[in-house]
Amino acid sequence: MGLDIHVLIVDWTWLGESPQRERLSRLREAWYDDATGLWGHDAPETEGEWQRPRGPAAHRFACYEFRRTCGSYKAHFWAGQRWESIRHQVGPQMRTGLDALLLGLILDGPDGDVRYRDQGFFGDDAGVSRGLLVARSPSGVRELAAVWQWVRPLLSGLRAAFEEHAAVPDGWVGDFDAFARLLEDWGRVLAEAARWDWGVVGLSE
Repeated sequence: MGLDIHVLIVDWTWLGESPQRERLSRLREAWYDDATGLWGHDAPETEGEWQRPRGPAAHRFACYEFRRTCGSYKAHFWAGQRWESIRHQVGPQMRTGLDALLLGLILDGPDGDVRYRDQGFFGDDAGVSRGLLVARSPSGVRELAAVWQWVRPLLSGLRAAFEEHAAVPDGWVGDFDAFARLLEDWGRVLAEAARWDWGVVGLSE
């Protein structure tokens, strides 16, 4: 659980030019490139902003800085746990919508199955997909973006249930505002990726 997560939107066609086993390494190489990448260079000064690389990869991917998470995956994990604490306290439509959104991004299925990684695109070899936390193709992004647009105006209706059943003072995503903020940031990521018809990739380091 000491993982960091870097969430990127990615030109899926550009990645698809490479053989399946080489796609993730291609993304990492572009990201880490000393001259034109973005690792260690020009980090966003303000959370909630996008960071784009320089040079030939400038139009191939961008990294989003989630607000008030310190880059940690813990915030995303605990958002899922908070949802589990309240999902049976809300109406069936809202439950179905948020289940779909969170299962598509950060939440394991009821049997522990992981549904938020498009392993087929990057390969199923654990050695090849090392550090891959999230992988959604453009079609998956569009589906989740549509779910978010439906859920978003209803989100405030969860406040009472969250405060009664899920609030944890001083805990990760311990109040409703933190929970809503994290979901809104995922909504920004999905909307931007859908606008470009790109995919979403979450990587750990």
